[in-house]
Amino acid sequence: MGKAWIKARKHDRFYRAAKKQSYRSRAAIKLSQIDLRYGLFEVGDVVVDLGAAPGGWSQLARERIGPKGRVIAVDLSPVSPIEGVEILRGDFQRPEIQAELFETLRKPADVVMSDMAPKLSGNRSLDVARTLDLANAALSFAVRAVRRKGRFLVKVFQGDGYREFVRRIGEHFEATKGVKPTASSATSAEIYVLAVGRL
Repeated sequence: MGKAWIKARKHDRFYRAAKKQSYRSRAAIKLSQIDLRYGLFEVGDVVVDLGAAPGGWSQLARERIGPKGRVIAVDLSPVSPIEGVEILRGDFQRPEIQAELFETLRKPADVVMSDMAPKLSGNRSLDVARTLDLANAALSFAVRAVRRKGRFLVKVFQGDGYREFVRRIGEHFEATKGVKPTASSATSAEIYVLAVGRL
């Protein structure tokens, strides 16, 4: 039994866990692990999910914050309705979509989170750069949208520019940490940056 079989089996474990809990994506298990370890969500939070499709993160957030909280999901791709989640269709980087987001929010968010990634090209340097572009756009939005002391979670790939990006987040939040949940592949460059305490 080769490494590919072992990797596939590990992958399937989290895939099966997501399916069993009726999550739309395996990524929901990653978010669950981050929340359980670091306390990303609190009951009653207002959460913005950038690049939400297919909706696994929004489902998980909806569960964790309870009926008094709000989840606002935005994506260029369609997201099928999720009970208790407000869905906006569009590119959050466009000014008119951001204006709609702020209008929908009405008050600062407690959490902004982004699991966005570009379509991978196979060129690691290019993929890292494109992912950091999306992460920087998410950070720019979060700085404007998150309340004082609020939280930000974003996916990036480790590589050129990663440390600079973490430093940039540190200019706006009290503490930052690179987090790799066990549901992430050990061989992947994927890492999540968790920032708490917006200044």
